[in-house]
Amino acid sequence: MKYFEFKEKNKSSTCEARIGELKTPHGVIETPVFMPVGTQATVKTLTPNDLKDLGAQIILSNTYHLYLRPGNEIIAKAGGLHKFMNWDKPILTDSGGFQVFSLSSLRKITDEGVQFFSHIDGSKHFFTPEKAIKVQNDLGSDIVMAFDECTTAGVDWQDAKKAMDRTLQWLERCYQAQNNPKQMLFPIVQGNVYEDLRLESLKKTIPYAKVGFAIGGLSVGESKETMYKILDCLKPHYPKDKARYLMGVGSPDCIVEGVSRGIDMFDCVLPTRIARNGTAFTSLGKVVVKNGCYKDDFSPLDPNCDCPVCKNYTKAYLRHLFNSQEILGARLLSYHNLYYLTHLCEEIKAAIKNDTFNEFKTNFYKQTGYDKNKQNNL
Repeated sequence: MKYFEFKEKNKSSTCEARIGELKTPHGVIETPVFMPVGTQATVKTLTPNDLKDLGAQIILSNTYHLYLRPGNEIIAKAGGLHKFMNWDKPILTDSGGFQVFSLSSLRKITDEGVQFFSHIDGSKHFFTPEKAIKVQNDLGSDIVMAFDECTTAGVDWQDAKKAMDRTLQWLERCYQAQNNPKQMLFPIVQGNVYEDLRLESLKKTIPYAKVGFAIGGLSVGESKETMYKILDCLKPHYPKDKARYLMGVGSPDCIVEGVSRGIDMFDCVLPTRIARNGTAFTSLGKVVVKNGCYKDDFSPLDPNCDCPVCKNYTKAYLRHLFNSQEILGARLLSYHNLYYLTHLCEEIKAAIKNDTFNEFKTNFYKQTGYDKNKQNNL
């Protein structure tokens, strides 16, 4: 039985934007797609039913965090992550490589693997490519990510090359370790901001990509202009029959720009993180509901949005919730932000089907007021 398959369904005639279909054991995903991040087996403040109602097709959880707490053995005993968190749609698990990368003062990298100390209790652990796969096998996710070494923006070519080579060595070990037919390994392209390394990494990674692959290390401090330059460098070399996942990217403008460069899948903690701080994505640009100008503004958060938050609550009420430190405020804005990104992807797909993506992109920037290359539009 063929559990996984990707096929391109529609493509823009003016750029690389496309619609794809990714088959998994827990359902078919239509791309482009934004994947809400449920780091610790939960998308903060939202239930699985909330996620289904807002249109989420797939969520992401994190191997590193779930390995530490509650432990992959407990989740395996529960019947896997789907049963543990009551989510019956596809799940992608990050290998933990990025989290280990972010623990710069608490880890040591060798060719064998990474030694690190838990950010929770200081206990010592050692992750190898084989262990990253084993933990993800226990979690039972549909898509498992290869264990990779991510480098910070600004490292020199030699260090970027060393990390890229190590990522490829680890990929071979992950490939050998992954033998569950109901899970699909996605390898990760690295190489930092160096075009020659990115092209080499892509070339050597593609043979391991049976259904899809990821592009990592492009949301770690470099400018958006640099990220787009790297994506432009890679896009002529993508195989048509593989899903392309840009890791850790989820602002509305970056989704639009990524799709135009042939990207199919996105994830980021950004929409729920900024929601907890009182900031919303809207079709007219950002709205910071805590601002004083909204204290007697009884209009909806986004006049062009039909989500339950915009239908039932005003900016004045949302501002009140945040200023009163009521948790409902974070929940409502988290719902809205994920709804917005999910439906942005639906609007993108409609534009691709109608072959009007360029017009859609122009109108998107005109309406939202985003600056294409501004590092932080939020």
